[in-house]
Amino acid sequence: MSHVMTATPAGFRRERTKDFGKSIGRSALNAVVTLGIVLGLWQAVVSFTSVSPYVAKGPVDVWNYLFVTEPGARTTAAEHREQMWDLTQQTLQDAAIGFVVGMTLAILLAVLFTLSKTVEAGVMPLALLLRSVPLVSIAPVIILLTGRGTQASVAVIGSIVVLFPALASVLFGLSRASKESLDLVRVYGGGSYAALRKVSIPGALPSMFAAARVSVPGAVTGALLAEWLSTGKGIGGMIQKFNASAQFDALWASVAIITVITLVLYNLVQLAENAVLARMGMSQT
Repeated sequence: MSHVMTATPAGFRRERTKDFGKSIGRSALNAVVTLGIVLGLWQAVVSFTSVSPYVAKGPVDVWNYLFVTEPGARTTAAEHREQMWDLTQQTLQDAAIGFVVGMTLAILLAVLFTLSKTVEAGVMPLALLLRSVPLVSIAPVIILLTGRGTQASVAVIGSIVVLFPALASVLFGLSRASKESLDLVRVYGGGSYAALRKVSIPGALPSMFAAARVSVPGAVTGALLAEWLSTGKGIGGMIQKFNASAQFDALWASVAIITVITLVLYNLVQLAENAVLARMGMSQT
């Protein structure tokens, strides 16, 4: 009998903690490997192409720009870091706006589509049409309607980049709800809303987290695009200015910083996903 009753709550907690620890280790290893691959490819492009070293800067050049002050230099590494921090902070704020607005709209639309096929039939063709149009081509219209340099233009452009991939992922998750569980809710008197709240949404958590992970780089891309086309602030707004004024060290440093931060944020979302799904006894999809 003692061998049979081994599945205690404490045992389950230890097993979940062990699985979570393994997932953290895998995520950290994947992040290190990805960063190593990116740095290797970056250095290979700089070393084995015919681009002038005056224009193409490698990882060592960016490191020296940010952390090494050469004797007689006009500006110090500390000033470079301060400039990069201000630009990065602005870009991350713009990306956060696009991420929150885009994910919120994606979840709301997915829920509406699940509850009402009429709404889905009326809105989905418009969504597919907007998705098929390149964002750069409709960005001038968006800026004209929202105003150049406004946060509204940042929110609209950023949310469009995030919205459609996230909507597809969340809809996929909601559509995979167990029919037996849905029938059980209806047998006990629950309606469509109760079935959605008790079965569909909890079952769609893996897909929602997958949408959030994909939306992190999408939100950063949308922020850079909005800054380039509308606000002129942040890294997206300064890249063209760095290029025009031949500040190639600053140009490569800004691109490297936002790329590394995007990788870190992606892996943080994945860690949160692993923690929540392990807590609920669910697996990733």
